[in-house]
Amino acid sequence: MNTETLLALAKAYASHTGLKLSTVSTYAAGDGKFFANLEDGAGCTLRRAHNLLKWFSSNWPHDLKWPQGVQRPPKSKEAA
Repeated sequence: MNTETLLALAKAYASHTGLKLSTVSTYAAGDGKFFANLEDGAGCTLRRAHNLLKWFSSNWPHDLKWPQGVQRPPKSKEAA
């Protein structure tokens, strides 16, 4: 897991849903500038990265293929 992976997920999600990256950032990270900051070289904690990955996995559009090479977390019992 690295910032490029998180950005790839965010951009794929934004492109597919027609949302701005800042909107996806607000939904996924609770901060409209989070992904822009990652693009500018900022980092994040492992906990936050893990939470973001779980958010994307839980909210990923059914008609969009999960990116190859990115390990998808297992579904939680609530989502299953």
